[in-house]
Amino acid sequence: MDAARKTIYTIGHSTRTMDEFLAMLRSFSITRLVDVRHFPGSRKFPQFNKEALCQSLEDANIKYEHLVSLGGRRKPQVDSENIAWRHPAFRGYADYMETPPFKEGVLQLEQFGDEATTVYMCSEAVWWRCHRSLISDYLKVQGWNV
Repeated sequence: MDAARKTIYTIGHSTRTMDEFLAMLRSFSITRLVDVRHFPGSRKFPQFNKEALCQSLEDANIKYEHLVSLGGRRKPQVDSENIAWRHPAFRGYADYMETPPFKEGVLQLEQFGDEATTVYMCSEAVWWRCHRSLISDYLKVQGWNV
């Protein structure tokens, strides 16, 4: 493994308490969290609503950024070339990854990763069932350890 490669982390908040969540972030010395939820809220887990999360992170000396440009819930294009993706949500996100807004968003994420020990977050705990897996694949191709 190339020691010069940069590292960025990913996490799904899932059903964790805020204390559990912050402990996980601290265990990796995270200093910036980038929220990649399209809609940064949770009815079931209000501790992860944007306002509550921002306050908890601020109290823990972790910067919060919301990159809606990397948010999920994208619909597939009618003329999608990403037909290998059977699930519409993944096909839609793969289509979206070919757009300028995605490329601008991922460049911003990389800049955050260059500046601080960064994690990008969505709600899904299982990484391969989340659009974070596609973001991760993109970053790996760009030379990042994820």
